[in-house]
Amino acid sequence: MSEVALARTPTAQDRAAAALRAAILEGELRPGARVSQERWAERVGVSLIPVREALRALAGEGLVTYRQRRGYAVTELDLAELEEVYRLRRVLETDALVRGVPRAATHDLETLAAAMEDCRAGVDVGARLRANRRFHDLLHGLAGSRQLSRLIDLLWDSTEAYRALYYALPGEAEEADAAHAAILAAVARADVERVVALQDAHRARALAQLRIALAAV
Repeated sequence: MSEVALARTPTAQDRAAAALRAAILEGELRPGARVSQERWAERVGVSLIPVREALRALAGEGLVTYRQRRGYAVTELDLAELEEVYRLRRVLETDALVRGVPRAATHDLETLAAAMEDCRAGVDVGARLRANRRFHDLLHGLAGSRQLSRLIDLLWDSTEAYRALYYALPGEAEEADAAHAAILAAVARADVERVVALQDAHRARALAQLRIALAAV
């Protein structure tokens, strides 16, 4: 039997989750926005049950939050919470880089380069965000620690909607592309200290721009 035949056909829940995730990551649904189950059931062409199941799954990813008597809304963090997530990311990501960069092999550099190019070539915010996430997942995955990668993923999931906001800011996608290129060049030289410094600067810029954007809301 072919791999195509073995591939699982997307369920109604899968389709609903994919549509909602795309709306959040592309900025259509902003942090704090209420998710109308009836509207999304009609939009995706499914019943309410798959939409509810999809929302539960997205809640597990940190993208939406359930509020008693108010239903689901896109996860919203105040500035202090956002800064705490970024502080914790710095601790864990630095550990991943220190452990992983010296282990980078030729095929790792090639996959990182491919993700970087996909990010640069993305036709919309959603495509850029997916490639950006893949680049950083690969970078942190160099450490070879499933537990460390899982913890970093949890922190990234909790701020995914804010990354969509960041990527939509004028000039920031290009700034991210330049940061990725510099990080990859430092990884190729096995310059751990430089990689950590570049990643810190990349993260700090995103947080600084988000502070400005959130203050203007």
